[in-house]
Amino acid sequence: MARTERERRKLLTRASRSLGLLFTGASLLSLLVAVLDEPAVLWPSLTLMAATGVAFYFVGGSRTQAWPLLTYVVALLALGAFLVPGQAVSSIAATSAVTFFASTAIPSLIPTLASSGRLLWLVLPAYALVLGLTVAATWPSGRGVFVVASVLVGWLSLFVCAVWLSGSLRRAFVGMARLGRAHALERQSSEFEAQRRQGARLLHDTVLATLTLLAHSGIGADPDALRHQAAEDARLLRQLRLGGTPMPRSSGGYTLERVETGELGHTLESVKQRFGRMGLQVSWHGTGQILLPSHVLDAFLLSLSECLENVRRHAQVGSADVTITEDELSVRAMVTDAGVGFDLDSVDVGRLGLAESVIARVRDVGGKVRLFSSPGSGTTVVLEVPK
Repeated sequence: MARTERERRKLLTRASRSLGLLFTGASLLSLLVAVLDEPAVLWPSLTLMAATGVAFYFVGGSRTQAWPLLTYVVALLALGAFLVPGQAVSSIAATSAVTFFASTAIPSLIPTLASSGRLLWLVLPAYALVLGLTVAATWPSGRGVFVVASVLVGWLSLFVCAVWLSGSLRRAFVGMARLGRAHALERQSSEFEAQRRQGARLLHDTVLATLTLLAHSGIGADPDALRHQAAEDARLLRQLRLGGTPMPRSSGGYTLERVETGELGHTLESVKQRFGRMGLQVSWHGTGQILLPSHVLDAFLLSLSECLENVRRHAQVGSADVTITEDELSVRAMVTDAGVGFDLDSVDVGRLGLAESVIARVRDVGGKVRLFSSPGSGTTVVLEVPK
């Protein structure tokens, strides 16, 4: 709240500076034109009006009321200088210039007072003093009614505008604070949902996969591989229980630390060995090493592992082919098996393994997934992620 008030006060004082410089400059120029034949006659008043403009410049950067007060005093001295013998204002043009200075330039200080409601009561005595000096200075012109009306309208208009602007800024900053809090809550909720989904994917890809294999008596898997996988899953659960946030490693395991980039050629070998231990022989096609950002690499490899896990569980074959290709913008993996296949229209795309561990995971990093299959003709899944 204190910061909001500081920002509001800063905007109000800068508004005073801008208005004051504009109106003081216009008044000074008008007066110079009015006394163009004899500018030296009113040089004290002209000098003090120029000093008022300089003081207005410092008002915008002031954090106290010292500069607004000094500006007001200098402006009063400029009006008072017209009362000095020989400085009287008699022409219509000079009267208009002085009246414009009193009715617009000086009340430009009101927004600085509006930044603190306790100071607004100063407007009335300040107005009375300015009005008295202005009428006295322009009395020889015989336009007293015009001067009084102009000063009254100018001060009243700027007072109303300053109060409205102050209230509007207060409401705007309060609304912005509420919007910021709402955005923070929404972001927190989104982060919580993302963590929940990540946890569901993580458990599905590890613990649930191992439990499913055990439920089928470990058919097709080496006993040592089962023990190794169960040990990895137990370590993961311990980390979760202790409050850790495990991040996927390029090998398909999990660790609490993440690297910025990894070499795809090395990590694919780890995936191949893992499924070899599980009884699925994977033939790899494509050569070279590809660098990907860590989060993209994680999504790519874990989605690829899930596709191979689906082959091992459902395709009723003991082998699969993985073809890795790349171009300047993306990396693609095509996972193909000659298994039983399935009808794309009848598969439940909402299943966690397909929807979250493959499709959603790849889409979260800006990639896309394409699926091709039919009963008796095998299945092909194409994963594509950006570099």
